[in-house]
Parts: sequence; structure tokens; C-alpha cells
Amino acid sequence: MADAIAGPLAAAGEDARPTRPLPLRQLFDISVYWLGLSCIFTGLDYILGGRLEYEELVPAGTEGQALVQMTIVGSIIAAVLQPTVGAISDYTASRWGRRKPYILVGSLLDVLFLAGIATSNTVLMIAAFFLLLQVSSNVAQGPFQGYVPDLVPEPQVGLASAFLGIFQVLGNVTGVIVGNLGVSTGQYALATIGLGIIEVTTMLVVFFRVQEGRGAKDRAGRSWLAVARSAWGADILHEHSFLWLLGSRFFFLLAGGILLNLSLFYLSRAQGLPQEDVGTVGILVGVMVAGFTVLSIVPSARLSDRVGRKPVIWAATAIGMIAFAVLVVAPSVPVALPGVALYGIANGVFLAVDWALMTDIIPKASSGRYMGLSNVATAASGIIGLALGGIVMDLVGGPAQAGSGPRAAFAVSIVAYAVAAMLLVPVREPRRRRDGGGVAAGADPGAGLPTAPPVS
Repeated sequence: MADAIAGPLAAAGEDARPTRPLPLRQLFDISVYWLGLSCIFTGLDYILGGRLEYEELVPAGTEGQALVQMTIVGSIIAAVLQPTVGAISDYTASRWGRRKPYILVGSLLDVLFLAGIATSNTVLMIAAFFLLLQVSSNVAQGPFQGYVPDLVPEPQVGLASAFLGIFQVLGNVTGVIVGNLGVSTGQYALATIGLGIIEVTTMLVVFFRVQEGRGAKDRAGRSWLAVARSAWGADILHEHSFLWLLGSRFFFLLAGGILLNLSLFYLSRAQGLPQEDVGTVGILVGVMVAGFTVLSIVPSARLSDRVGRKPVIWAATAIGMIAFAVLVVAPSVPVALPGVALYGIANGVFLAVDWALMTDIIPKASSGRYMGLSNVATAASGIIGLALGGIVMDLVGGPAQAGSGPRAAFAVSIVAYAVAAMLLVPVREPRRRRDGGGVAAGADPGAGLPTAPPVS
């Protein structure tokens, strides 16, 4: 396995890609941990929403604000911590490699803090354990995100991105199912701990089956504190395409985050479903989103290899706008379901291509740092989307918890998709061969990137 997954680097230097193709099993091993990571926070969205809606932890009409209060500090920490730990892992040398120590420790701590959330009965205690969960989860996730740039050769980046997208979707639907089962049965504690068990199981696959290919970078005598600070060095401001892509990613994920965080309130208030039906229909919605997402991932990844990443992402933003327009006006669940299907397609198209484009344009030797920085957009989009959507829901719906509140929040997503499309315009992706096999012959792999080392 070491031979397969640790393919040789080209002689171009430390930023060169591996050159040996990986078997599908290795792409599976690299990607499966996304299922565990994704299910935790997707499941918690439903579990915490259910506890606020049905356990009356806060006054009626303030549920959206309470959800923000429980998660905001932890999400800010995630945005700061993940790039920092990712950068540190770039320089870490250990018997387990430079990524695995963080993945192991972070995952085990996740289970401990999920147990804390499960046994807490006040907003303050839930918020405290959620903060700790964000710390431990991002200690693992920052280094883990470096594996695709570390190990995958350029011709397989689109396929690897599709694998990541598929497992992210499978994690989301797993979280939806576990979370909604907790809501419909009232077994919130059992569902919360179950999320941690799923994550640790997927972590063990990565820990025992993935062998790291790129060695640790030389610290050149710098302290670990200096390395940590380097994650936020001003040189990042020269990576113009990377920064524009982060902005586009932020608004795209913000739109979907509103749906994930507020769908329970949409079903309960806008569609008037009782608690037991909210859980059942919520599972149906999650399965539909996952199904249409998975169906669209591989064709989108292959199409992006031929026509470029950006046109495919633009298509995803257009489909997403239509999806939320349907959800905003749908008078009943059957009418809303086509919007759910369209959102799944938009999500799959984006997941298939966004990671590939990010991998195309970042410096490879610092992949832990740059992929960690990409989580700034992910973490910030989640909390800001929740804040915007939750506040709009509370203001429009009011203490009466009117169905117009969640509908107004979903309308915010339409605007977010439009902004995501506009911010993608300045991004310059490397030219590719028409056969999708890589960068065009004779082309500068770092075309459009102002940094000195070429990006292949």
C-alpha cells in the first residue's frame, strides 16, 4: 500500500505533485473520514434544533438567536484553529507521519465532548461543550484536508474531489438520519453519542490504511509558535485567485447552511408538520438531497475536467437559486420536494468541483495550511448563515413562530448564490488539456498565480 499511496514526486521541487496513479481503494481510504466529520455537525444541527423547538430551552420566537448563541464562539474558533493546526502539521515529523497524530487525538476528543453535549440541559453548557467540540474536530480536520494535495496525482484530482464530495454527502445524510431519529423519538442523547461512534469508526480506516507520501517541511530553526503564526502570514494576500475562490465558497456554503440549520423549523412552521412527522419527512429530505447530490458528483467532476471548473460552479449557483425559489413559495411538502432535489443537484455539482479547483491553485507543499485556510470560508459561512437566517426567521416569524419566518430565511440563500457566482469571476484556474488529463502541454501550471513557486 505504501507504494501505491506514496507515489513519487516529480523532480520539480517540493511543490510538485505525486505522479503515480492511485487505485480506487486508496481514494476510498483517503476520503472516508469525511463521512464521519460531516455527520457530526449535520446531525447536531437537527438535534440542537429539535431540543430548542420541543424541549422549550428558550422563550418562543428566540430559537434562531439561541442556536447562534450556542454555536457562534465555537465556529469562530474553528475558522482560526483549522488553518493554524494544518500549517503546523505541514512541519510535523512523527512515527505516524505529519497528519495522523492530529487526526487520532482530535477524533477521540470529539467523542468526549459529544457526550458532554448529550448530557447538558442548559444553553450555556451546550455552548461550552460545542466550543470544545469545534476545537477538537478542527485539530483533526485541518491536517486531514492536506491528504488530497499530498497524495493524489493531477490527472486524478477531479476523481478524488468526487470521492470527497460523495463521502461528505453520505456523512450529511447519515447525520440527517441520526439527528431526525433523535428528534422523532426524543432520544437526543443517544443520537448525539452515536454521531461520535460513527466518526471514530471512519477515522480508524484512515489511521490504519493511509500512508503519507510527502515528508515534513523543514522548520529552518523556527519555533512552533512561529510556524503557527505563519499560517496567517501576509503572503496569502498575493494568492489572488485563492482569496476570490474563498469568497465564492463562503457565499455558496452560506446558502446551503441556512437550509441545513433551519430545515427543521421550515418543516415545523412553514409546512405545519407535527414533531413525529418532522423527523420522518426530515429523513426523506436528507435522503433526497444525498441521492441527487451523489448522482450529480461524478458527471460534474468529469465535465469540469473538460470544460473547466468555473463554468460548472456557475451552473451550480444557478440551480441553487432555482431550488430555494421553489422552497420559498412551496405551499406543501410535495411541492417543496422538487426544490429539495434541485438543491441536491446544485450541492453535488459544487462539491465535485470546488475541491478540485482549490487543489489546482494552492501551493502543494503547504497544503495543510491552504486547505485549512479554506475552512475559514466553511466555518464562517455556517455561523454567519445561521445568524442571518436565524435572525431573519425570528424577526419575520415573531413570537407566533409564523411560517413566513423560515421562508424569509430561505430567500437569503438566493441572494447568497448570486454573490457566490460574481466572486468566482476573478478566479484564474490553470489551463487544462482537452482530454482532462492535466495541465495543457507547455502551459505554466501556476498561470494566474502571482506567487513565485509554480503550482502544478
